[in-house]
Amino acid sequence: MPKPPKSTADAASTAGKAGKPEKPVRDSFTMPAADFALVAVLKGRALEARRPAKKSELLRAGLHALHGLSPAALAKALDALAPVKAGRPKK
Repeated sequence: MPKPPKSTADAASTAGKAGKPEKPVRDSFTMPAADFALVAVLKGRALEARRPAKKSELLRAGLHALHGLSPAALAKALDALAPVKAGRPKK
């Protein structure tokens, strides 16, 4: 697993270095079915705007939107989420 940046400033400064493409990092996570369905809804809205989007693009755009929130607004957005049990779901 890759080492996380030491601070958000480090992450922001390394994220946009010109001239060097960033190496993608693969990861997996669990989300409720309703949230997964929301990805499909947002992909449809992007198509309506004539801008097809991949799931990873939507997730990255969401991260950038959350990054712009104040700490209080971020906490409020996180508190609005239903808790999800960590780990892979049983088959």
